[in-house]
Amino acid sequence: MAVSNRKVNLSGIARKLVIDGLLDEEKAQQAFEEALKKKISFVSHIVSQNLVPSRTIAIAASTEFGFPLVDIDLLEIDPETIKLVNVNLIKKHHALPIFNRGKRLSIAISDPTNIQALDEMKFATGFTTYAIIVEEDKLAKNIEKVLEAANSDMDDEDFEDLGDLELAENGSADAGDDSDVDDAPVVRFVNKVLLDAIKRGASDLHFEPYEKVYRVRFRIDGVLQEVAKPPLSLSSKIAARIKVMSRLDVSERRVPQDGRIKFKLSKSKSIDFRVSTCPTLFGEKSVMRILNSDAAALQIDQLGYEDAQKKLFLQNLHKPYGMFLVTGPTGSGKTVSLYTGINILNQADINISTAEDPVEINLMGVNQVQVDERTGMTFEKALKAFLRQDPDIILVGEIRDLGTASIAVKAAQTGHMVMSTLHTNDGPQTLTRLQDMGIQAFAVATSINLITAQRLLRRVNPNNRVVIEMQPEALKDEGFPDDMIEKGITLYEAGEETEDNPGYKGRAGIYQVMNISEAMKRLIIDGANAVQLADQARAEGIWDIRRSGLQKAADGLTSLSEVNRVTLE
Repeated sequence: MAVSNRKVNLSGIARKLVIDGLLDEEKAQQAFEEALKKKISFVSHIVSQNLVPSRTIAIAASTEFGFPLVDIDLLEIDPETIKLVNVNLIKKHHALPIFNRGKRLSIAISDPTNIQALDEMKFATGFTTYAIIVEEDKLAKNIEKVLEAANSDMDDEDFEDLGDLELAENGSADAGDDSDVDDAPVVRFVNKVLLDAIKRGASDLHFEPYEKVYRVRFRIDGVLQEVAKPPLSLSSKIAARIKVMSRLDVSERRVPQDGRIKFKLSKSKSIDFRVSTCPTLFGEKSVMRILNSDAAALQIDQLGYEDAQKKLFLQNLHKPYGMFLVTGPTGSGKTVSLYTGINILNQADINISTAEDPVEINLMGVNQVQVDERTGMTFEKALKAFLRQDPDIILVGEIRDLGTASIAVKAAQTGHMVMSTLHTNDGPQTLTRLQDMGIQAFAVATSINLITAQRLLRRVNPNNRVVIEMQPEALKDEGFPDDMIEKGITLYEAGEETEDNPGYKGRAGIYQVMNISEAMKRLIIDGANAVQLADQARAEGIWDIRRSGLQKAADGLTSLSEVNRVTLE
């Protein structure tokens, strides 16, 4: 039959039926538009309107798109196969799993263009999915049976051990009536990702939308690893689900938001997640940091200090006044080091107050204040309040500006121990950074007791490591001292990684623990720069971070390549 130019508006099976003369073009166009309005498939609509027989459509679809054609009424479908896919997903996509061979799942559909059903069922199950064409009326009848038999409880048994998700008390909770947050497969996926991150020891989770893909990455032992690629169409739903869990405003997609999730693993065990969302070019990126309270209970021997460094750390920790500073980039373990020190000092006869942004780990016996710029509770205001409450020890989460630095220095000079962090690379640069902020050299020299600069590097798995040979000249070029080279050094590299036997497992700290000697104080007052201060530290036998890392490599705890990754700029 003759086909008019309106044919270009039709696609998929609609166009095929018109070309084959099985459906009038005008009726096809009208049916196509009505199906869009009803939000159902074109095939479902034309079968319901008796425009084309269901069997005829199935044969045409199989011939045009190359998918196998099966009479679903002749099959005995295993109920366990149907259970692989949540009933909400079956209902949403009008598709039914019918065969399962290993990790190959065959999906019965009547509309061959329903690729989204295959993608989302692949995502939900982790199986490879294949399309099987069946007749629409028979498919609808079988799906209706599945829906009628479905238990009203939509929880997936695989997730019963996840426990409850308690929402943080702070933050906005305007969920609106966005249907994105009610998608059961998305809820289960986000829950599963959180549990997987905990089981694999991740420190951060990244949910990242791009133009053509969506990916989830974990930071494990300091290195980002891609763990999942959900369908891009679920980007907004995943972001909405994370916002609901964090008590954030689901309707606000234009500005960054911060929240918190409490994840109960059992009656006595819970994990907190600090959540940050940020609008990007292709959607909202969500990042979660796992705040494990077990980290606060670490003993100093578990942090990886060398004996001389540990001695300096403890000597200065117990001084009655002065500043105790921990420096390093984000994710270098500064908070754990500070909390370890606080736990050592946390006694009944000591008053400890902290100002943090955010309060990551709750500590019994410590007065913790949440800094919130929006309400006006800044580090500076918290410090001023602390000084009126008879403190012995003050912990400032981070010295960010001159106001906070000035009050911290004055507190240290007037009989208080002040502990804090800065984002600097090493001890000497910390001294010059405070002067750059506006603190006078004399105040810096007389207030600071100790600076600990640190990094985290990955430990070589002792069950999967290989010895590497290096000539003495090469070892010297890397920075190993002559006496160590003469005694002999055995270096290891990670072996070939497998899922059950990784090359690296766990992390260890490397440190520069620098106390402020009299000679160092004179250099600071005389206006010495960071290079001159670093030379003085070396002259006093203070290891820099790289030297500490080389020692860890010589001890067999890590590899030289890992030390180079962390310490070479």
